[in-house]
Amino acid sequence: MRRFLQRLVGQAGDLEHEGDETCIYAVGDIHGHADLLHEICARIDADIRRFRPARPIQVFLGDYIDRGPDSRDVIAMLDQRRRTRSMVCLLGNHEACLLEFLVNPDMLAQWRQFGGLQTLMSYGLTPSPNPDASERRALARQLIRQMPPAHLAFLRSLPLCYVHKRYFFVHAGVRPGIALNQQRKEDLLWIRDDFLMSEDDFGKVVVHGHTPVHEAELLRNRINVDTGAYATGRLTCVKLEGARRTLLMTGNRAARHG
Repeated sequence: MRRFLQRLVGQAGDLEHEGDETCIYAVGDIHGHADLLHEICARIDADIRRFRPARPIQVFLGDYIDRGPDSRDVIAMLDQRRRTRSMVCLLGNHEACLLEFLVNPDMLAQWRQFGGLQTLMSYGLTPSPNPDASERRALARQLIRQMPPAHLAFLRSLPLCYVHKRYFFVHAGVRPGIALNQQRKEDLLWIRDDFLMSEDDFGKVVVHGHTPVHEAELLRNRINVDTGAYATGRLTCVKLEGARRTLLMTGNRAARHG
């Protein structure tokens, strides 16, 4: 995995240069809310039609499932959308838990605490509130049968990070003091305080989700676009054009610039 990161972060095409016409739309944690995903995608599509960027890329930062009622629909929408657009969907810690559950059903004891049962129910399963070991194994088998092959292929295809010029896109963040191409999977998916409290220059601006905030954070060294959509109804996207940052979000909030 580290060899992959070394190739990704160190590739020559990632060097800063003038005249880059790429416009990146990075979307925060969705957590099983297909209605909010539909709304933010409509706002992105409208923005692209209005401003006609030469090279739009959409980056979804992980945590598509759990907590909300529509995990199955969210995966279906993202899988379909990326077939017709330039789009990157990253792995989040919640997707990593689902994949782990399929090979280690006892993982459900942990996964259920942050929304795993809602994902199982979205696929037509009926788990009890606190499944025992026998039920956990049965649920893993049932989920594999119920999940469309395209959904499992989608989940297994999700990369840990995406790099474009000055930006490093990842679900949770990075470990301060460690080169971007030496980061551990666990930190990329789960890190919080050590990353969030750091004022380090990480070498690139880290664009992430994972830790809900009331308003998107547009900082010198990082950008957090997880605005707790499952609890607030506010799903946020940051539009990046060079150093220019614009926020798009669901609800009545107008786009604003930072």
